[in-house]
Amino acid sequence: MSIKLREDFSYSLLVATSMGVRITPVNGQPVHSSSLFQMQATSAETNVASVPSFLGLPVKVLTTFVKDSPIAQFIKSDLRSRFMDYEGPEVAQADPWGYRHQFNIADSGFGTRGPRVLNDRAGEVGRTLNVKDFDLERIFGQEGVQILHLSGLIAALSPETSEFCLQLARFAKKHGTRISFDLNYRASFWKGRNAELRLLFTEIASVSDILIGNEEDFQLCLGIEGPEAGGQGIKGQIEGFKGMIGRVKEEFPNASVFATTLREVVSANEHLWGAIMLSGENWQVIEPRKINVLDRIGGGDGFVGGLLYAILKGWDEEKWPQFGWATGALATTFLTDYGQPADEEMVWSIWGGNARVKR
Repeated sequence: MSIKLREDFSYSLLVATSMGVRITPVNGQPVHSSSLFQMQATSAETNVASVPSFLGLPVKVLTTFVKDSPIAQFIKSDLRSRFMDYEGPEVAQADPWGYRHQFNIADSGFGTRGPRVLNDRAGEVGRTLNVKDFDLERIFGQEGVQILHLSGLIAALSPETSEFCLQLARFAKKHGTRISFDLNYRASFWKGRNAELRLLFTEIASVSDILIGNEEDFQLCLGIEGPEAGGQGIKGQIEGFKGMIGRVKEEFPNASVFATTLREVVSANEHLWGAIMLSGENWQVIEPRKINVLDRIGGGDGFVGGLLYAILKGWDEEKWPQFGWATGALATTFLTDYGQPADEEMVWSIWGGNARVKR
């Protein structure tokens, strides 16, 4: 195993996030023609954390809430139902135009009709995440954390969240906590802040132990040359992706694990799903294979959650991307943005292609 985890800890995984809600039309219908919607609490980072938490590892969420908001109450209840601890300040709404939790309005698509997503983040309370609201010495020094997972979505959300993520990374490094960084580039978040965020992302990446991203993420966040053109289809691009990951490793030698998913969309309900991981000098390549998709949102986060769970469990490196591939595939079978594994056997059955009934 190439990642040594600290042994004195209260939490296996810590994530920083901005919580919101997703509203989804029922029965796979598009938003514009629907009158009945289902609401769920969501964030990319807690999607990642759901795999370890449902499988019994202690998880903590750092976030912020709108004071006296029924949506905040809904989110807190949801986090408790996912077996997650949380902490964070409560910010007054102030007036009807003040703070609120973000809304994600998305359908699941069907067949040849792809899903559509609208992010409504005006007044998002998560943009106020501030290092002064958390006792990081207590969290990392006294409580102890094995892995801190950071997302580029939060790092780029606002100047306050950028500084927050940077300080989390520094405290984690100081206390021997391993750092996972999923770059998650979003052009709208970077608008007008390119030079500032490039420096920030580069510093966080330089102290990270696990780096995750696709070709766009590594190019636009860190300035790494993307994969060279390969053959047709996603399988034909594997060697190009390996070359790109090699360049990332040269630029960020502190990291020991590099990973990316591979996805080719056949239809809204059929994808080719694969992954590449480099750990030390060892490549693990999962060539894309067919999965059936109920709702694609959260598949990438599910992969990261499974990868981190396998690392936390101390398994052989070969199993890390296998379990991640399977938890990513699992997430696409749920209408929530996150998979809810009943146990490890459920996940390994997906990896093994065994969909037979279990009695």
